[in-house]
Amino acid sequence: MATSPQRIGFFGPFGTYTEQALLTQADLASAELVPYRNVPDVLDAVENGSVHAGFVPIENSIEGTVNFTQDALIFDYELLIQREVVLDIEHCIVAPKATTLSDIGVLLSIPVATAQCSAYLRTNLSNAEIHAANSTADAARLVGERSAAGEKGLAAIAPRNAAKLYGLDVIASDIADHAGNQTRFVLVGRNDVPAATGHDKTGIVVFQRADEPGSLISILQEFAARRINLSHLSSRPTKAGGLGDYCFVMYADGHISDELVADALRDLHAKQGGVKFLGSYPAAGEHAHTAREHADARWKDADDWVNLLRGHIGR
Repeated sequence: MATSPQRIGFFGPFGTYTEQALLTQADLASAELVPYRNVPDVLDAVENGSVHAGFVPIENSIEGTVNFTQDALIFDYELLIQREVVLDIEHCIVAPKATTLSDIGVLLSIPVATAQCSAYLRTNLSNAEIHAANSTADAARLVGERSAAGEKGLAAIAPRNAAKLYGLDVIASDIADHAGNQTRFVLVGRNDVPAATGHDKTGIVVFQRADEPGSLISILQEFAARRINLSHLSSRPTKAGGLGDYCFVMYADGHISDELVADALRDLHAKQGGVKFLGSYPAAGEHAHTAREHADARWKDADDWVNLLRGHIGR
């Protein structure tokens, strides 16, 4: 965004991984942070102007796309991604002081987190009841409040910092089934497209004109022919056309200001049933390889050549 937002809504409460990721961004951490109970509430607040931007999870390296966020951006809101942040995730079991694993009868957390720790839970907490919470931090908050009121045998899967925030101890750490657990978060706003940085992503949704053989290949060829790398490709039901009616969600390396990316989107818009722009924004992580940059330069040379030839028409 041209200037740092003054109020940022995020998937709360305080103590979530979302807040933890948000605080890694120095310019955002200085804003007024406003927690909301769920992702739609965050996006509603951005849309109605209650906050300048919203910060929400969109993808996990173990469970894949956070569909309730992705679908909301596709079907329910006209918001644009402003940047992405990738955070290493450490799931912990948090509980009141002196609690052991054998004491736990009820475990609270968000379903995505319990799914990421399913093997550990089957081995170590096979008799515990799993109860859903709005978020990992909210699970920790509930365990703290209910335990203080005298309820026994409660624990939560939550971030380490949530344990400290809600007066709990970490009794097991790093319990995810797979190493390298990471979550991608996005900052969304109403209108702005950040300027290109040279290390960017562009998100789009492509709606097919017709479900027919080769339709996906024809979409992918627009990127392959221009040597544009796709870092993410998934399909989602359109929710309007019945079974088998899907749209394709794509994140491509590059920015809408890049000649090649713009040319690919132009062709898709002309040939397909519809294209929704999700944003062009700074990408997280290491810089991508330069193959697309070289292709972009070659495309510009070719475009200049064609324009030179066109300049001779009618002479």
